[in-house]
Amino acid sequence: MRGNVNQMQGLLLAERYRLVDTIGSGGMGRVWRAHDVVLHRAVAVKELTAALYVSENERTVLLKRTRAEARAAARINHSAVVTVHDVLEHDNRPWIVMELVEGVSLADAVREQGRVEPREAARIGMWVLRALRAAHGAGVLHRDVKPGNVLLAEDGRVMLTDFGIAQVEGDTTITRTGEIVGSVDYIAPERVRGQEPGHASDLWSLGATLYTAVEGKSPFRRTTPLTTMQAVVSEEVAEPVAAGPLGPVITALLCKDPAVRPGAEEAEQMLAEAAEGRRPRMAQAYVPTQATQATQATREQAGDAGGASGRHTSPVTAAGDDASAAPGTPVTPLVTVHRGDAAAPAPASVAKRRRWVRTIALVVLLAALVGAGGAAAMYYANEWRRGDSSAQGEQPTDGVPEGWVRVEDPEGFSLALPEGWKRQVEGAQIDYTPDNGEHFLRVAVDDSPDFDSPYHHQLDLEEQVKVRSEYRRVHLEENIYRDRPGALWDFTWTAVAKDTKFPGPRRAIEQMYLARDGVEYTIYMSAPAADWETAEEQFYAVLRSWRPTR
Repeated sequence: MRGNVNQMQGLLLAERYRLVDTIGSGGMGRVWRAHDVVLHRAVAVKELTAALYVSENERTVLLKRTRAEARAAARINHSAVVTVHDVLEHDNRPWIVMELVEGVSLADAVREQGRVEPREAARIGMWVLRALRAAHGAGVLHRDVKPGNVLLAEDGRVMLTDFGIAQVEGDTTITRTGEIVGSVDYIAPERVRGQEPGHASDLWSLGATLYTAVEGKSPFRRTTPLTTMQAVVSEEVAEPVAAGPLGPVITALLCKDPAVRPGAEEAEQMLAEAAEGRRPRMAQAYVPTQATQATQATREQAGDAGGASGRHTSPVTAAGDDASAAPGTPVTPLVTVHRGDAAAPAPASVAKRRRWVRTIALVVLLAALVGAGGAAAMYYANEWRRGDSSAQGEQPTDGVPEGWVRVEDPEGFSLALPEGWKRQVEGAQIDYTPDNGEHFLRVAVDDSPDFDSPYHHQLDLEEQVKVRSEYRRVHLEENIYRDRPGALWDFTWTAVAKDTKFPGPRRAIEQMYLARDGVEYTIYMSAPAADWETAEEQFYAVLRSWRPTR
């Protein structure tokens, strides 16, 4: 049975698992709360919805990845790894039955709270690291460590989930040559360069995850996936300002060179100290050597007075930790650092070399995207929610599902719609509807937008919409659409009879983006909440088919 969630509620899978309600969804699948009628316990069931809307070849890859996820997770025995109970076949798709974790993801927590307190973030990181150590010990690389895959249980447990793109040692049958898998702003630089990933790659992703937790934003995300990958490879991360004792640990984990990063045991020790509110001593080896001006002057005097010996005093490490420095003494970096470039201004030859290195890095990025024979693909989860093909570095296809037709609208855009939907004009907005407005797609075209950012425009609109009865935000977040800055807004409310012919619980989702010519496009879908599963699938099909024509 496909499609409407309400129709699937109560469905019994394998004569054992009865679906109750949905508790999460993403670009690849949907997670259900279910009841195991044999053991009389609550479980989570992962449904691979993406397999319903792709080609046969892509479906085969998705099915292999889902089975690999179950095999990978089943190899790991650790309290911080979500347990896989069963894998079954239904509707020509695999379904994974897992331990049910009541709680929220780290991504949800950051979205709701703004950021996580450093000591709590260190505790979370310590448990994720323990899960990774167990996985690595079982021969499994996770390859997609990110805030959305870290679960914070209501009982205080921290769980690592979603081994959907994990790699098991000795298994090379799923990932194709040139393919980059994972969420791009959490992929380690060596993986972007096309090198073979190792344990250190998962630790880098953990560092990026912890940065997001304490700062409230991803450390390397830029306006497009390509510029994000370039930043991962060639740009240094901005120093975290709210990380407290966790700061140097994050710096250590985000070392570009995997050989320089701390090992799992060392990293766990540093995280344990940070969780206690102490600045980890071992982390200082990864912080650029710095000295106060007073100490630098002492070094210079010692050099002048030292005669033939020319001895210098030792540099002060970790600015701010030197007990001998006078209060308020300005801190300046020395030319010599433990790792990385010197802090002093670079000579022209060095600056030229750095530009050359960045150019090479970009070439490597493009090569990683193209891969051998053009076989590259990119796998995204919620960071670029179900972005269209052009946002992922591919050329868009015609994007017309079976039973749909392509519509060329006179307002300067083209899109695919189910047969029978009729065009209506509502002021400056164009609606397409099959039933005179109970279900509808709305498009707005603004040549002179009032906001520079679609995200801030939607925040302003939300303030106006909040007056609706029982308004609730599902999510509102920046994204990339058609390789341009955009924002996606999903919300629910209860329509009242005095305002509409169709009262009752409703839901809507809206993609807004700024085209290269400065035009702001808004693509909005609304439907009764009971029909939302079908409406949401239609919305993303419309996004895949969308073309500006002017």
